[in-house]
Amino acid sequence: MIITEIGGTVGDIESLPFLEAIRQYRLDVGRENCAYLHLTLVPYIKASGELKTKPTQHSVNKLREIGIQADVIICRSEQPLGRELKDKIGLFCNVPAEAVVEAVDVESIYEIPLRFHNDGLDEIVAHLLGVGFHKPDLSAWRAMLERMRQPRGGVRIAMCGKYVDLHDAYKSIIESLLHAGVANDVRVTLDWVDTEALDAGNLAGRLDGCHGILVCPGFGDRGIEGKVLAANHARVNGVPYFGICLGMQVAVIEFARGVCGLKGAHSTEFDARTPHPVIDFMPDQRGITAKGGTMRLGAYPCELAPGTRSRAAYGSDRISERHRHRYEVNNEYLGRLEAKGLVVSGRSPDGALVEMVELPGHPWFVGCQFHPEFTSRPMRPHPLFAEFVKAAAARAAAGAVTVPPQPS
Repeated sequence: MIITEIGGTVGDIESLPFLEAIRQYRLDVGRENCAYLHLTLVPYIKASGELKTKPTQHSVNKLREIGIQADVIICRSEQPLGRELKDKIGLFCNVPAEAVVEAVDVESIYEIPLRFHNDGLDEIVAHLLGVGFHKPDLSAWRAMLERMRQPRGGVRIAMCGKYVDLHDAYKSIIESLLHAGVANDVRVTLDWVDTEALDAGNLAGRLDGCHGILVCPGFGDRGIEGKVLAANHARVNGVPYFGICLGMQVAVIEFARGVCGLKGAHSTEFDARTPHPVIDFMPDQRGITAKGGTMRLGAYPCELAPGTRSRAAYGSDRISERHRHRYEVNNEYLGRLEAKGLVVSGRSPDGALVEMVELPGHPWFVGCQFHPEFTSRPMRPHPLFAEFVKAAAARAAAGAVTVPPQPS
């Protein structure tokens, strides 16, 4: 079963080819193998206390003009519709009132499956597609929601990045931390740290109030030195650290400078003339000029070293994770980095690429070249996020934090 979203607003010229494609698709596969669910807005006029159905009626009518009759109408609204409005929408939109489903504002997006189930959406879709319907056991999902609402503890995580005013840029990471919080029965509070504004003078004041530090992925040199400072603070002060993609590269840069004594160590992405390019293109990437040709995209296998935190977190010696980056740890510097204590806990199967690093003896200091946030789920949190939040919760329980967090 495939769920395909056609974005935009009905009537927009950009979406017309896609709407025409799904109109033809139903003819190709048959009515019993395709269902149209139309999401509409039912605005609430606060001054008069009214829900207005006209936008929904017009939207459904525009769909019919291009040959698509909605089977189900899902109504996005601030207020419950009530039976009378459902009947009205069903009558004027040519669907049974039972196929008019509420999508009312909720506190958490994870409540939505329960709301849809209570409105019978799952049973309606199963009937439309001619598949058997068995009432699902949602007790585990409800228990997960309850832990999310009423956790036993709390942790504060410093989200160190350059898009602190654009949280959606890190949406997958935010949700992954939420999943990890549920797994550890704690509420994860995020302290947004603008790494462009982070310097030696305000570093302690911004980070001492946090139980864990996460350095976010990204491209470009904005805020890069602030990220290096954040990695240094975590390493020196024993604060749990999680570096994702660029966050791992930043940890390597900081270790090269602060522990290996490689003054000016950097990534050639940010400083082409660095005397110590600890992060660089791989030799076989050089000379490739086609757009995207140097980027490592998609899922790649990774072999985990025995006795490492990474291996323990996954409970496996071989994993597959998704990548989106160009630069790699420079193998020419691996000997010096490892000699000073940096552990390469994950490598590509051929041993040519560093995928994960960590610091032994540290409460939890792990960097990964891939994006684990892409595969985290509310009922199945990603193990790296779960272990990171677990380490942060242990720090919180130990009362290691005494400085209150400062505003971003």
